[in-house]
Amino acid sequence: MKVSPLRASKPGHIVCPACGSGELGRQGSHLTVCDSCVLSTNGAVLGTLEQIAALPEGLGHHACECGHPEMRYLPDGVFHCPACGLEVLPSEASLAIGKGHLGPASA
Repeated sequence: MKVSPLRASKPGHIVCPACGSGELGRQGSHLTVCDSCVLSTNGAVLGTLEQIAALPEGLGHHACECGHPEMRYLPDGVFHCPACGLEVLPSEASLAIGKGHLGPASA
C-alpha cells in the first residue's frame, strides 16, 4: 500500500488537520466542517489556518519528501526528519542557512 504525502493547505484551500485529506469549509457563520471526515469546529479555527496558509514559506526551509514540514539541522552537519528518520547531507548553501551564516545579522 502506498501512502500519499500530506497535502499542504494554501489560501482558499485549507486541508483538514484531523484527516489530512478533506477540505475545511464554513457552514454558517460560526462553524467549520471537513468535507471528508466531517470534523466540525469553531469557525475561528478556519480563520487562523487561513492566516497561517497565507504566510510565506509556510512549509519551512527544508521540507522532507515524506511530507513533514521541516527537517532539523543537527550538529553533525545533516538534516534529520523527525517523522520518518531520513537524514540528508546539506548542500553548501543549506549549511550556511543551518548555521545562521546567511546575510548580515539583524539587530
